[in-house]
Amino acid sequence: MDNPDHGHQPVLLSATLDILNIEVSATIVDCTTGRGGHAMAIGEKLGPSGTLICIDTDDRNLHYAKERLASVACQRRFFHANFSQIKDILQAAHVDKVDGILADLGVSTNQITTGDYGLSFSTASPLDMRLDRRGQSTAAQLVNRMAEKDLADLLFRNADERYSRRIARAIVEARKAKPIETTSELAQIVRSAVKGPSRDAIDSATRTFQALRMEVNQELPALEALLSAVEAISQPAMKLAVISFHSGEDRIVKQAMRRWQNAGLGEMLTKKPITPTDAETYANPRSRSAKLRGFVFQKENRPMSVTPP
Repeated sequence: MDNPDHGHQPVLLSATLDILNIEVSATIVDCTTGRGGHAMAIGEKLGPSGTLICIDTDDRNLHYAKERLASVACQRRFFHANFSQIKDILQAAHVDKVDGILADLGVSTNQITTGDYGLSFSTASPLDMRLDRRGQSTAAQLVNRMAEKDLADLLFRNADERYSRRIARAIVEARKAKPIETTSELAQIVRSAVKGPSRDAIDSATRTFQALRMEVNQELPALEALLSAVEAISQPAMKLAVISFHSGEDRIVKQAMRRWQNAGLGEMLTKKPITPTDAETYANPRSRSAKLRGFVFQKENRPMSVTPP
């Protein structure tokens, strides 16, 4: 295994651990285990009687995390699945009590920097973007098949892309000559359509790639399904920590937590989202847009039902 610190630096780690407030015998679910950064820190706080449930949609990163976490003392279970399936996963693991749940909605650095995923426009890679290789639709299929209006709406909805119509028009024109097959092709089309520096100094293609990745992996519907499942399995003192990187994600999380609080299910632990310090942003520039929200449930919504072993 390569350097365990390579590939993903956990964002807002200290604040996340504060929200989860882990006891040695707790059961914690890491819904987005990735390369195991947060999971390692959680596992070190759990004793031999504690349990760490690790979920990730990317089997490559999950395998890496499994090797990395071999040294922690707690009990560990690994599931290659989307976190929207958390209820089924807990049933399969015969878990009837959860003390804390973490969901870090960001992608791992290795997923961006390696060409296998098709998320980076720095090299000419196949335009894939699937984090789960079992997924059906690729980004290439989206850009080559979607109607211009639908594509423009997608870019605006998933990435707040102000030039969404201009970019969609350019994509449709380009694919008339030949299918768009690589990340570098798409990036150049977007840059040519925008013409000029981005409004916030990031590459002009960044938002288009973000929007397509979110659509390929159905990230917003999966988040809504996760929050619905969390509400369904809620128990007294169960804590939830969610780190989002996009205004649409943060809005969904905030609205769900406010709804739970208004319904008397528990209390928001963060009146405003926790954001990285200047020092953390300097050390890890990818953390700059991170927002952490926490919630603690104070009453049971309905009992968890588990399949007997």
